[in-house]
Amino acid sequence: MKISTKGRYAVRVMLDLALNDKGECIKVKEIAARQDVSEKYLEQIISVLNKAGYVRSARGAQGGYRLVKEPEYYTVGMILRLTEGSLAPVACLEEGADLCGRMDACETVGVWRELYDAINKVVDTVTLADLMERRKEQVLS
Repeated sequence: MKISTKGRYAVRVMLDLALNDKGECIKVKEIAARQDVSEKYLEQIISVLNKAGYVRSARGAQGGYRLVKEPEYYTVGMILRLTEGSLAPVACLEEGADLCGRMDACETVGVWRELYDAINKVVDTVTLADLMERRKEQVLS
């Protein structure tokens, strides 16, 4: 399983909004410059985040984007599932997947399930607030 640039950048954008929150909206141009991502690609990603209600947009001279909720609310898993879809390493573990005829006798499904559980455990317990704290620790060391 590989996380695409869309998923990785979405996490970075959300973290950027959290780290740079001064009570005002942040312009796409500023985020793009800090994250070294094209504005056009960033706008596509922010559009997905906006439609999902993760960020709020404002138009005009003071326009831009802000997080809708506090950083503690957003997990890496929430953001990745929004942009990537399922994080299951194999199709048979995806939600709503057709049951494989070999599922009961599959020697490997246990490994894939353990991997999937481990992935979910990590991404569902790390919040933007945790990433902000990690960033603070990096700066101090």
